[in-house]
Amino acid sequence: MPGMTTGLLANFGAGGNGPGGNGRGTGGRVDLFANLSGELQQGKEREMLKVTTNDRTPQYIRFGVADELTEQGFRNGRRASSSRLRDGLPAFQEPGVPGVSTDRYEATIEATDEFNMGLLPIYPTPVAIRNFKGNWFYDPNQQVVYSSGASARDQKYTVEYIRTSYSATALRLADALPETDQMVKQFTAMPDNQQVQEQVNELVEGKTRPYDRVRAIYDFFSVKNNFSYSLQTEGGTGGTAIVDFLTNRRGFCQQYAAAMAWMVRAAGIPARVAFGFSSGSNRRDGDTFTLTNKNLHAWTEVYFGPTFGWVPFDATPAASVAGSVRSDYAPDVDAAPTPEPSSSATGGPAPDVTGGTVGPQDGTNDAADLGGGVGAITPTTPRWPWFTIGAVILLFALLTVPALRRSLLRRQRQSSGGGVAAAAAGADGGGGDGLRIVVSDVAAAGQAREDAHAAWAELLDTMVDYRVPIDLTETPRATAGRLVRDDLVDGPAAEAVRLLGQAEERARYARDPLQAGRLGEGLRTVRKALASRANRRTRLAARLLPPSVLLRWRLAIVESSIRTVLTSGRMRDGLMRWSPRRLLTRPSSR
Repeated sequence: MPGMTTGLLANFGAGGNGPGGNGRGTGGRVDLFANLSGELQQGKEREMLKVTTNDRTPQYIRFGVADELTEQGFRNGRRASSSRLRDGLPAFQEPGVPGVSTDRYEATIEATDEFNMGLLPIYPTPVAIRNFKGNWFYDPNQQVVYSSGASARDQKYTVEYIRTSYSATALRLADALPETDQMVKQFTAMPDNQQVQEQVNELVEGKTRPYDRVRAIYDFFSVKNNFSYSLQTEGGTGGTAIVDFLTNRRGFCQQYAAAMAWMVRAAGIPARVAFGFSSGSNRRDGDTFTLTNKNLHAWTEVYFGPTFGWVPFDATPAASVAGSVRSDYAPDVDAAPTPEPSSSATGGPAPDVTGGTVGPQDGTNDAADLGGGVGAITPTTPRWPWFTIGAVILLFALLTVPALRRSLLRRQRQSSGGGVAAAAAGADGGGGDGLRIVVSDVAAAGQAREDAHAAWAELLDTMVDYRVPIDLTETPRATAGRLVRDDLVDGPAAEAVRLLGQAEERARYARDPLQAGRLGEGLRTVRKALASRANRRTRLAARLLPPSVLLRWRLAIVESSIRTVLTSGRMRDGLMRWSPRRLLTRPSSR
């Protein structure tokens, strides 16, 4: 949720009736969404948190909750009970459920002067918080740390926390809570909205388990249902705004989070909206990473009972959120499905297709009953294991085709010729750096243009493979500048991408193209830089199922289909013109 300024953050936390004194925040509750919309277009990026943790795959950092729903939308409700942070935190109770695991981590969080608010950013389920300054309180219901007088600004503190991981199978075991349950009464309360209720009823029809109902709603927010991410929308989470969002299906994280929470409540399951930061994976230095206003985010939390507690669901499109986190129970609904090997390749026991026991049961030879001196029947070796092995081998062979195609295309581009020749220092206006010269010879110029185009095409495919957005309306210089500006490349990689952009720019627009030294080496440098900033799943997909190859194949299929339809139409029109019926029905001459 990009764009919250210091002035906006100062308005957060101004609510609740906990024991905080009469300092800042006594003006009543504040709608956590109220001031976000006007701040989303802020172009300046400001560092807000610096986090050092031994958690290799950190989740979202959390600082606020909107858990009360009225006709005007979600807002942060009053805090029912709190305890002084200096008195310690509640003891953690292990879930003790198969498919639910817990791990203990520690994080040191440093808030900059840009983060001026009475809420302390923490990871969920803290068990200890140390080195904070001021008078702070912990609300175990909202799971937030707040203060009426102190600010998180310029604080550096340490949080020990428990990270809980859920499997879809485990959550599916959660039973529906009775309507008399206090959590159900409080966190399913909502104003009547017929359009939202009708949409929810359609999605959850026939589903009885709470998790299945929640997943039906979560899966609804997908590209296949025409949902898209856009900051060019009106803010608000009231009934009219939610209906508009479900109709137009364009919005940013606050609409996705509020809409899902509203719909889950309409399905009879407790839900609320949480505020915090995404994992911000683009600014890392070892175990330390920086979170900025561009990483501010909102998501939905669903209550599955006291055993599981509040479980996060992020319905915002993952590709539009830097540092988005997805899980087994709430996967990326827009990700391409990953082919899975057949069950026989897993090494598990093959099913008994006969349903009985193999072999004779009474110790006699069944061949003796055949009579006539036939003798024993030699059993034949079953063929199905060979068919299964062949199918598995064929499947794995097919899965390697995209990777082989990508590797072959990369080699063809990098072996195109002149692009790998080193340029002489200072030649033909190349400047004092000795890295660039222009080519005036006609034949050499043609080869240099081909080299530049091939290198640029390889760079664009590499960006697609590592899920870096591309804009075909950008100039090469603008694309290279964006990669550097967004901290996707730095150092030698930044120089390499600028060189690739200049080579492509001159190849397109200049009379004499630029011959760059070792374009192939520059491409390898940029590819390593993009790979180092991608998560493990993206790197694996780029290697095994390169998105650039799959996209090119999909476009080729669409283009072929269009040509087939057009050709069929022309053939049909031609047959109609030469139809014998038309010849027979031609008016006779008088």
